[in-house]
Amino acid sequence: MNSMAPVYLVMMLAVLELFAFSIAVGAARGRYKIKAPAVTGHPDFERYYRIQMNTLEQLVVFLPSLWAFAWFISASWATGLGLLFVIGRILYFLGYAKAAEKRGAGFLLGIVPTMILLGGGLIGAARAVFRP
Repeated sequence: MNSMAPVYLVMMLAVLELFAFSIAVGAARGRYKIKAPAVTGHPDFERYYRIQMNTLEQLVVFLPSLWAFAWFISASWATGLGLLFVIGRILYFLGYAKAAEKRGAGFLLGIVPTMILLGGGLIGAARAVFRP
């Protein structure tokens, strides 16, 4: 098996998760009667929308960090940290959909692995560039 296959599986799970969140936003748009292109109008809808947008914002940092960490440090560790990110985003979704103040634990479980992946990927890439 390609050692990067689990990393790509995690990547695809993260992308699938964003897609599922997008579907949830569409459903909330209908449920709360928010006509496109509006993104405001009902606090419950706005929370769903922020879940989707925050996840998209996080993926911009998470995905390249996942790949760099996997390449330069460890594909196995990248896979594990990536799964924590995906689980954190699920908890973020479940908490934030109920109430804004319930998003903290999921956010933390997603952001900490991302920071580790980012730091490790950056250090690994720098070491590869500056290694004699």
